[in-house]
Amino acid sequence: MVRFWATFSHPFRDSYPVWMTTMNEFFKRTPKLADDCWIAHNAQVSGDVRIGNRASIWFGAVMRGDTDTIQIGDETNIQDLCCLHGDPGFPCLIGDRVTVGHGAIVHGATVESDCLIGIGAIILNGATISSGSIVAAGSLVPEGKTIPPNSLVMGTPAKIIRETTADDREKITRGTKHYVELSRAYRTSDER
Repeated sequence: MVRFWATFSHPFRDSYPVWMTTMNEFFKRTPKLADDCWIAHNAQVSGDVRIGNRASIWFGAVMRGDTDTIQIGDETNIQDLCCLHGDPGFPCLIGDRVTVGHGAIVHGATVESDCLIGIGAIILNGATISSGSIVAAGSLVPEGKTIPPNSLVMGTPAKIIRETTADDREKITRGTKHYVELSRAYRTSDER
């Protein structure tokens, strides 16, 4: 394990102020970060993890790309205390403009763009959350389940409740924009 206190060099930029963020190379798999992403000082990022432009990884989040890839899209926010991990053959793929709420677990699953994963939700291996969908707080999406586009799902196991509305999808957009701005403020503060 390597702890970087001031800067972290990688192929996409000369240096990134990660302060106390733990970045691990694991079996020659090294995190790859976009120039303008932001990672909280106590987040853990290990192995084959790719983080997109203006994405943000919040306090206490853990992303372990040790057995398969984790990919985070542009303007996606992984909120406090989330856990993202893959299993062999089950990468963890998160699209653009996704909010993964506090304490959620995404394990070897795919979340397409413009989705909201609620607080404490769990998404298991091989599941797919299609674009424009919302997984309600505390829901469990079982292994291999595919949620159709623009669906609101909730429960354990998660069941489709209804189609998301234009208003629902606008709230997802507003939420991701809010986190892009908030992470920009944190990044500016970190660089001082």
